[in-house]
Amino acid sequence: MLRTMMLKMARNESFTDLVSFAGRKSGMVDRFVAGKTLEEAVPVVREFSSHGIRSTLDLLGEGVTRADEAREMAGRYLQALQGIDDFELDSTISLKLTQLGLEFDPDLCRENLRNILQAAVEYENFVRIDMESSSVTQLTLDVYRELAAEFGNQYVGIVIQAYLYRSEKDVEELCRLGSNIRLCKGAYMEPESVAFPRKSDVDRNFTRLAEMMLASKGFAAIATHDEKMIRHARAFAAQQGIPESSFEFQMLYGVRRDLQYSLREDGFNVRVYVPFGTQWAPYYVRRLAERPANMVFMMKNLFR
Repeated sequence: MLRTMMLKMARNESFTDLVSFAGRKSGMVDRFVAGKTLEEAVPVVREFSSHGIRSTLDLLGEGVTRADEAREMAGRYLQALQGIDDFELDSTISLKLTQLGLEFDPDLCRENLRNILQAAVEYENFVRIDMESSSVTQLTLDVYRELAAEFGNQYVGIVIQAYLYRSEKDVEELCRLGSNIRLCKGAYMEPESVAFPRKSDVDRNFTRLAEMMLASKGFAAIATHDEKMIRHARAFAAQQGIPESSFEFQMLYGVRRDLQYSLREDGFNVRVYVPFGTQWAPYYVRRLAERPANMVFMMKNLFR
């Protein structure tokens, strides 16, 4: 119940302001967010690299409402790609299309994304398009397919959320296109009309979709901290003779570093999402919602 409430409140400005203050006071923000700037995130990426773990830099923020804001965010992603090249980091980038204007001007969003992908080609890097709430799932996929056809799967990939009913059909189509897909369970509050309400059903769908992706000609990014899901993916890949070069496990900065290191030691490709930026409150609330005990710890520290 606490998780449900927190996900509902993730877009409430007054609540996120409170959580922002409490998170800073308790010091827990630093666990999930690498810093306010790219420069502050650089040591984190380099630390992972020293263990053979790749990163994806994620500039936090979502849902801009003006064209100038969307262009500014696009410019910051261009700077991030240049920074990755300048600092010689083993990192790609991830972004949300609502940061680029998807909700109010899809054409502007395409223009911004096209500019970012042109830079990714220049720097020989890769852009992951994150998936957001179900209200923009179809728009996100439409933009992805258009730009993937233009730039190729080696430069742009997509995210699919296992808790949506529609995801099996989406994965079938994306696998036919040889897409680079990141599969996660999903972290937004969704109605039962579009998403599985029970965790057991989400887990079952995640397993089914992971098998489809691993068996496809595309690249599979299995994003989970659930050891049961990871064991199943490992066993399926071994049984089917799927090369380890065709998939990787992805996790979040600040969550299960022990598991990240052990998977890498076992010879698997591992990538960690490393978020940075000043607009971190909604992301932070979603991370707390995944483990409500963190919320209790943070609030205790707030009133000390």
